[in-house]
Amino acid sequence: MSRIAIALIVTSLVAACGSTTPKSSPAPSAGAWAVVNGKEISKDEVEKAYRRNAPAPGQPQPSEEEALTAKLNLLNEIIVQELLMTKAAELKIDVTEAELNKAFDDAKKDIPPAAFQAELKARNLTAADMRDDLRRNLIAQKIVEKEVVEKSTPTDQEITTFFETNKAQFNRKEDAVRIAQIVITPVREPQRSNRTGDDAGSPAEATAKAQMIMQRLKDGTPFGDLAADYSEDGESAQRGGDLGFIPMSALAQAPPQLRDAVLKSNPGTVQLVSNGGAHTIVLTVAKDKAGQKDLSMPEVKDAIRTSLKGGREQLLRGAYLTNLRNEATVNNVLAKQIVQSAGKVPASAAAKPAAAPAATPAAKP
Repeated sequence: MSRIAIALIVTSLVAACGSTTPKSSPAPSAGAWAVVNGKEISKDEVEKAYRRNAPAPGQPQPSEEEALTAKLNLLNEIIVQELLMTKAAELKIDVTEAELNKAFDDAKKDIPPAAFQAELKARNLTAADMRDDLRRNLIAQKIVEKEVVEKSTPTDQEITTFFETNKAQFNRKEDAVRIAQIVITPVREPQRSNRTGDDAGSPAEATAKAQMIMQRLKDGTPFGDLAADYSEDGESAQRGGDLGFIPMSALAQAPPQLRDAVLKSNPGTVQLVSNGGAHTIVLTVAKDKAGQKDLSMPEVKDAIRTSLKGGREQLLRGAYLTNLRNEATVNNVLAKQIVQSAGKVPASAAAKPAAAPAATPAAKP
């Protein structure tokens, strides 16, 4: 289902949401999987989010451990989102009914009404569940926009200084294309290469992960955020997937399928290129002609502004959300149970016989 889930925008802080149990807090209830500033996040909330992200029946299904990994990741995302909801109340940030209705209509606009209802039923969800998820996501987006994005725009002086310092970069000897990438491989690496530590370990996991990322791009999640969170190329993931301007002579050496996808695409186009169980999601950012550039060219100024803003925004976003986490009291009950069971599936997380279809760790419809 292509529009059921609107992705959380805060997965960059999954790793920061560990387990910190307040000394004097009462014990969590039996159904709690986490407690955030005294508010419980129930197992049912996580299971519901999991069902929203489940692949359709017939797609590759994960092992019990992989399914639990997915739920743990979702729980950590919900923890961060709960912190943002608290901040929203402090800042008096909310969404209007009109905004929510538009997001709801957009989420299901490509799905016939009967198919939409059937999909909800298959996932044991309601329209109200979807609207609540959308509302929380929209509020989170507004907070990040106000507290991070608006404060990340560079000044004209900063743009000028960058150009003067790096003028040689703007004298191209040949035509070039600026691209960004998200790399997904079917082989699990020994070291973490992105912000969430997510790494596909099989062709089925890699395919599901690629589909999830493509859907989240359609839902409006910034390419750079997804690259930093999920790309399995450690070097470019740190830059939001940005590879900079690639000369045509270098691009000609790329695998034919990837090269042709870039050459035939317009700036702003995202394409999924698959080969041998691996996947590359490539964004064509801009195309540039050979020659010396200067700041009188709008495309040069815009490119510098975008680059500076992107780097500053990633830094500020991480610091802002980490600071929220540092000021909070969080008890990740599920994480503690998994540690105590030495990585085995604890009884509280065991799947029920009639459970909805499972999702791979990164899969979203």
